[in-house]
Amino acid sequence: MSHRGAQAEQLAAQFLQRHGLKLLQQNYRCRYGEIDLILQHGVTLVFAEVRLRSSSDFGGAAASINAAKQGRLIRTAQHYLATLAHIPPCRFDAVLLQAGDGSDIEWLKDAFGA
Repeated sequence: MSHRGAQAEQLAAQFLQRHGLKLLQQNYRCRYGEIDLILQHGVTLVFAEVRLRSSSDFGGAAASINAAKQGRLIRTAQHYLATLAHIPPCRFDAVLLQAGDGSDIEWLKDAFGA
């Protein structure tokens, strides 16, 4: 991962923690893919995808989470859930950063269904 990507994930984690989420795991990897952040928001387990884009060309950060990427995230989340004794309510969030300094963060709760 690039330095900018790691910095974006750290900024996103700090942002979400300031909004009451508890960070459980960062960069969960399996054969299906990677989930940037896994957090707890009350009783809900949140799988968060962090996207950094320096420009809005080609649709910006949100557009980069296409159907193929969503499929990989869902399969990776299912892999993670298989390790738990109890499966809580879950959602997929996206944290979009348009600037590398964290000054422009957009949090999309329940960004896509699974």
